[in-house]
Parts: sequence; structure tokens; C-alpha cells
Amino acid sequence: MGLYKRYGSKEKYKEGIRNILLAIILVFIAVITLFPIYYMIVSSFGAPTEAGGASYSLIPRSFTLDSYQFFFSYSAYSFRWILNSLIVAAVVTVSNVIFATLAGYAFAKLRFPGCRIFFFIFLVAMMVPYQVTQVPLYILVVNVLNIQDTYTALIAPSIVTCYNVFLAKQFFTSLPTSILEAAQIEGCSQPMIVLKIVIPLSKTILSVMAIMTFLGQWNNFFWPFLVSNTEKMQTIQVGLKNFSFANTTYFAPMMAGATISALPMFILFFSLQKYFLEGVTVGAVKG
Repeated sequence: MGLYKRYGSKEKYKEGIRNILLAIILVFIAVITLFPIYYMIVSSFGAPTEAGGASYSLIPRSFTLDSYQFFFSYSAYSFRWILNSLIVAAVVTVSNVIFATLAGYAFAKLRFPGCRIFFFIFLVAMMVPYQVTQVPLYILVVNVLNIQDTYTALIAPSIVTCYNVFLAKQFFTSLPTSILEAAQIEGCSQPMIVLKIVIPLSKTILSVMAIMTFLGQWNNFFWPFLVSNTEKMQTIQVGLKNFSFANTTYFAPMMAGATISALPMFILFFSLQKYFLEGVTVGAVKG
């Protein structure tokens, strides 16, 4: 009874207990989620001489930057790996935002012959697993086009994705058609409508599209691994495999490289998290 008097009523007491249990569960989930990141960062400050095996201590015995120095001195292309990832991720992100915006607007607000058929094909393509397309795509790039080990091979397959077109189309469908019709009456052409009206109203969804595309492309390993034969054209994710061998692994330098590769993602997410959170809830509330 003393606890009930403290909370004011039995209902408030139960609500307080539920809030405490919810907080404990959320803290537990946060610890599980953040632990791999913590372990990666802590392990990156280990000594390269201990690279033959992973140190499973949660608190390192000593902090040193030797593993970061080892990472950049291990290969002549360490900086090139980061540059390649930046180039590929940036170009793919920009191209997806531009082309997906135009295609999504066309599917949502324009009527042209075969509109529904083409959109149905896009939906079907989204259902095809990514791994299924890799073999024919690899044959096309290597045997037919002969562009292996080039930026074109790294960028072209992802220049625009079905998911981004679908995302843009669904968002543009919710835009009031009356605004676009009023602009047409005033003499605006379709390119001007997209540039002056649609894009300013779609900053949130375009930011989400840019964040997700950049992160996905930056973390992509399988396709760059297939089409890059030399260290010069490898991305940072593929370059990290050079620190692992059959008999040993340069664990601390590998974690140093992984920490460096994670920095752009952290910077991008935290700088645009406002738009990302708005994009998650867009369309959730009407009125």
C-alpha cells in the first residue's frame, strides 16, 4: 500500500512498472546493437604485433595508433580504396536521386502508353533476389562489354534501382495534383514543375533515398569483389579482405580499417538524421 500511496494510485503504479521494464528492455537492445561497434573501435587500438589472433578483452591493455599506421602502410592503395568507395557511392547516390525522382514522378503523375505495364515490371524486378542477377550481370560486364576492373563496372549496375523508383513513385502519388495542374495553367512545363515544385516538396524523401543508397553502396562487398581484379580498383570493403590469410589475420589493422570505413556513414547519418527520421514517419499521420 505504501507504494500505491507514493504513485498516487494502483494504475499509476502499474504504469510506472511498465515504463521501468520497457526502459530495461530498450537499454538491453541498445547494448546489444552498439556492442559490435564498441568492440570494433576498441580492437582497432590494439597493437599490430598481436594481429595473429583477436584479443577478446573488452577493455584493451594499451591504446596505440600503430594499427592505423599499419593499415595505411600495408598497401600502396589504402587511400585509393577509400577514394574508390567515395566515388562509387557518391555517383550511385546522385544518379539514383536524379533518375528515380524523374521515373517516380512519371509513374505517379503522368499518363503514357504502357505506364501500368512498366510499373508492374518494376514491381516484379523488386521481387527477384539480388544474388540471382549477379551471374548474368557478371557475364554481361566481363564477357560482353569487357569493362571489368573499371569504375563503369562498379557503378553502372546500380545507377538506378527499382526500389528507389518505387519509393519515389509512392511519395509523389500523395502530392496534391491540384498544385501541379495550377502550375500547368500558369504555363509551367513539366521540367519546371519538377524543379520548382516537386523537388522542394520532396526534400525529406529524397534525403532518405540518398542516405539509404549511399550506405548500401558504401557497404556493398559482393559486386565490387567480383569485378575488381586489382587492388587499385578495390573499394574499402573489398580491401579489408587483404588483411586476412589462410593461417593468420591482421585483426587490429583490419578493425582499424573497418573503423575508418564506418566514419563516413556515421557523419552522413548524424548530419541528415533529421530528414531520415521525418522520412520514416512520412505518411504515417493524415490531416
